[in-house]
Parts: sequence; C-alpha cells; structure tokens
Amino acid sequence: MLKPGRVIALGAMSGTSLDGVDAAIIETDGETIFGFGGSRYRAYSDDEREVLHAALGKWPGADVDAAREIVEAAHIEALRGFDGVDIVGFHGQTLAHDPRGRGTHQIGDGARLAYELGLPVAWDFRSTDVRLGGEGAPLAPFFHFACAQWIEAENPVAFLNLGGVGNITWVDPGKSRPEENGALLAFDTGPANAPINDLMQARLGKPCDMDGAVARKGKVEDGALELFLDDPYFYRIPPKSLDRDSFSDMIGLVRELNDADAAATLTGMSAAAVLRAMEHVPAAPQQLLVTGGGRKNPVMMQMLTAAMDCPVNPVEAVGLDGDMLEAQAFAYLAVRVARGLPTSCPSTTGVRAAVGGGEISYPSSVET
Repeated sequence: MLKPGRVIALGAMSGTSLDGVDAAIIETDGETIFGFGGSRYRAYSDDEREVLHAALGKWPGADVDAAREIVEAAHIEALRGFDGVDIVGFHGQTLAHDPRGRGTHQIGDGARLAYELGLPVAWDFRSTDVRLGGEGAPLAPFFHFACAQWIEAENPVAFLNLGGVGNITWVDPGKSRPEENGALLAFDTGPANAPINDLMQARLGKPCDMDGAVARKGKVEDGALELFLDDPYFYRIPPKSLDRDSFSDMIGLVRELNDADAAATLTGMSAAAVLRAMEHVPAAPQQLLVTGGGRKNPVMMQMLTAAMDCPVNPVEAVGLDGDMLEAQAFAYLAVRVARGLPTSCPSTTGVRAAVGGGEISYPSSVET
C-alpha cells in the first residue's frame, strides 16, 4: 500500500516520436503538485529505433519480442538510481491505437519493472478507459489541471503537447477537480512531429528536422495543405484521438516536393491542425503553453504564433519542463491509480463517466 499524504513518484514516457525514454520525479498526493525532482533521458540508438519503428502498427499476437525487450531494458536503465521513490508510473510504448476498433496496444511489462526496480509500478493506464467506451487518450490532462493550479493560473489556459501526435488540454483552473463538469477539454489535434521525422529519416537519413533547419528553407504548398485539412477527423467533435500513423498519407501529399518544401508543408500541416483544434475549445485561453519536441522547432513555433489569437509560449515560460512533462504526468497518474482516483473523464477521453485506469504490480509479484 502507498503511504498516505505526499509521496515521491517517478514517471517514465516513451512517445511515438521514438526518440528515447524520459524519466522524472514529482512530489504529490495525487491531487496537488508539491514539487518537482530530478530527471533523466535515455536515448534510443539508431538500431533500437529501427526495431521499434518496425513494430509500429502491430497488435497483440504479433511477434514484437525484440521491441518489447528494448522498451523494458531502456526503461529499467532510465529508472534505476533515483533515491526515495515510493511508486513508479510506466506508460510503456504504444504500437497501435484504434479505440473504436481493435483497442489500444502498449508493450512493456510493469511486473518485470517492479521486480527489477524493487518498487511498485503502476502501468497499463489506457485499457480500462477504452474498455469503458473512451478513446484511451490523451491521458495527461488530469496532470495538466494540477499544473495549471501549480502555476497559479487564474484564467483558462491550454497545454499543447507536440510529440509524434499533437494533443491539447484546455483547462479552467477555477474548477475544484479535473473531473468536474467544465474543468477540462482534451483531444488529439492531429499529427505533429511523426510525419516530419519520417520524412527526414526516409530522405536524409536524419531522425528529425533539427531546429527546423530544413523547413526554414522551404515554403508551404497550399494545395497539399488544403487536402490535408479536408480530412474528416478535423470535423469530429472532441474528445477524439489518433494513432501515430492515422495520417500516413501526408507523406504522399508532399511526395513531389523538394526536401525543404516538403518539410515546410508537413510542419505547416501540424500547425494548421492545432488552429483547427482551437475552434473546439470552450473559450479562448489566456495562453497556449507548448510542450514536447515540437516546441524546439522554431519554424513550428513561428507558424503557431502567427496563427493564434493568444500568446504562444514554451512551458518553460511558466517554470515547467517541456522535456519531462509527460514523464511527470505518469508519475502523477501512478499516485492517482494507487489512491483509487479518476485518471480520465468524459471531457478528456469520451469515457462514459470518470474512471480510474491502470494496474499496480509489486516486486513480489514476479517469481525469480
């Protein structure tokens, strides 16, 4: 059992951009954030990333043992050596996500991590939400609500995570609990870094468009952008979520363009998807706080700033860590799982009622 009151939670996240594992500490009781602690990043090697990329889109029953071993070993390496930890939150690696069809699939065994780390591990955060009719994503919004209170926001604020897929959380910090009606609205905006990364890898052998250097030399092809924005996803009422490869035809839309124009157009598509998302929020936020790798792309940030009617800032502007925010989120959610508190609700995933997902494995649960 988790001790009462404040605890030290360690969270980990490996996103669909397949760059590596983030690990970060927070102090929380599962409702209030009391402070942030140390963090660590463990990058995937090129060979590891190749194996993981080959496993994307595969469902339970497929042979993903090599990918699973990479994910588990990398997380164990990233999570070892932190002092004073009471519980670990382990998201695993998403390979496929189809909540209206086959469900959601994350690889990584929390029981193995519990044994290797000697700590209780909360994991499998998404399955219960999907089983009860939710999208299973995004799951960071309850943590974003706590972050809005931690930064002492007085008016609505929005958190935009630009990872492989983009997602947004609109928060009314005046509400008392995240599951309260009107406190949150969250959903996936559309593709973010994943198609840009795939383009860079396929054409230039690079994992990403570092600092937007390639896109900066190009121009957005308006015809391709218009075709992209015709996708029915943008007309669906949220909550809603995406798989990493839901917009895989984006690459086809820029196939005839040179490298610079293709990168600029894909970046423009990701920014335009966010602009479309803003049409769904209940009220204009005081500011849009950007987290994830996309905030480090100056071209992406310039496009967002030009398009939005509110200030656009990296989360560092309010004292948060954009590299570690998702890892911190799963540390926070781990405590909520242990305390039986909700981790999602109708306005974040579309689940029928507020629900607590996840399961907890203990070190003693694995036989030697």
